[in-house]
Amino acid sequence: MTHLWVRAEQRPNEERVGVMPEGIKALLDAGIRVTVEDSSVRAIPLEGYRNAGAEIAPENSWPSAPRDAIIFGLKELPEDGTPLPHRHILFGHAFKGQHSGRALLERFKAGGGTLYDLEYLVDPDGRRVAAFGYWAGYAGAAVSLKAWAAQAAGGVCPPVSTYSGKEALLADLARDIAGQEAPTAIVIGALGRVGTGAADLCEAMGVATTKWDMAETASGGPFPELLAHNMFLNCIFARPGTPVFVPREALTAPRSLTVIGDVACDPDSDYNPVPIYSKATDWAAPVIRVHDAPPMDVMAIDNLPSLLPVESSEDFAEQLLPSLLGLDALESGVWGRAAETFQTHIESL
Repeated sequence: MTHLWVRAEQRPNEERVGVMPEGIKALLDAGIRVTVEDSSVRAIPLEGYRNAGAEIAPENSWPSAPRDAIIFGLKELPEDGTPLPHRHILFGHAFKGQHSGRALLERFKAGGGTLYDLEYLVDPDGRRVAAFGYWAGYAGAAVSLKAWAAQAAGGVCPPVSTYSGKEALLADLARDIAGQEAPTAIVIGALGRVGTGAADLCEAMGVATTKWDMAETASGGPFPELLAHNMFLNCIFARPGTPVFVPREALTAPRSLTVIGDVACDPDSDYNPVPIYSKATDWAAPVIRVHDAPPMDVMAIDNLPSLLPVESSEDFAEQLLPSLLGLDALESGVWGRAAETFQTHIESL
C-alpha cells in the first residue's frame, strides 16, 4: 500500500501545508495510507486531519518513518548533511544552478532516496500541475509596498509576520500608505500566476501598474522603463536566456525606482535577472538596501505565500490533490517525469 507521510515544516515562519483534511479523506478513500505529523506551527489545525482518518505521528519524526513511506512537505529539510534514503516531495530548489541545491542532491545520492520536486511536477505539455504562484505574487507585492511606504517615511521595511487572511493584510497596507500618494509599479511576468497575484494586490491598493510579459522583454534589454516606476516586481521563472532586467549600473543611473520585489527570488541562480543582490531576505529583515541616495531596497523573501498561509494552502492543495491521488503510479505521468528530472541531475554530480 502506498504510504504518504505529511511532515511538519521545520523552517521558521512556515505555516503552510500541501494537503487539506478533505484531501486526506480522498486519499484514504483511494486506498492510500496517510500519516500526518503533529505541528506546532501549521495554520490548519491537526484535529481536521485526525477526524479525516489520518494516522498521527510526532512532530519532525519523519527521519524514522518506514523506508517505503513517501515524505511530503513544502520547504527545505534541515541542512544537517545526513543522507536521505526516503522518497521526498518538496520544493528542493536544486535544479537551476543553485549552489545550495547541489548539497541537497548529494544527500539524496548518498542515501539512495528520490526527490520529486514540486516545482517540476508538470503535465505532458510542461505546465506545472500545482503552484503557490498567485499568492507569492500577492504577498510579494504587499511586502514591496510596505517597503516603499517605509522609505517614504524615512525608514526601512520593518519585520513582517503572517496574516489571518487577505482582508487583514489589505487593512494593514492601507494604514501603511495612508496620507501618501500611491506609487507606480511595473510587473514583469504579468500574464502568469505570480504576476497576476502581484498585479491584483497593486490594483487593490490603488497602485497604477504597468503589466509586461514575454513580448515586452523579447528585445533582451536594457529596459529604461523599469527605472521610471517606483516599484518593479519580478515575477518570471528564471531560465537560460532570461535577460537582465536591472543591472548593477542602474543603481547609479537617474531613476524613480527605489523598490524591487524579486518574487522569483533566485539570487544564487546562474540566471538571476536582478543581479544587484546576493542572498534572500527574510521575515525579520524583509529587504536589503543595495544603494543609498536615492535608496534601492530589494525584497527577496523565498516563502512569501506563508504570509497568507490559509488561503495559499487551500489553493495549492486543491491543485495538487489530483496528482497525489496518482501516487500508486510513481513510474509514470507527473511523478515519472519528476523522477526523470531528478535522475538527470543526480547523474551530473
